[in-house]
Amino acid sequence: MDILYILIPLSVVLALVILAALGWAVWRGQFDGIDAEGERILRSD
Repeated sequence: MDILYILIPLSVVLALVILAALGWAVWRGQFDGIDAEGERILRSD
């Protein structure tokens, strides 16, 4: 039962880190123009 006192806060912290990383990627524009990159690869000579 004592392990839950460690695992629950650890999982909350991990979820917040993942959410922060996703928010950072969206804020920095990592997901802008996803289709354009695929077309650029196909049209490249």
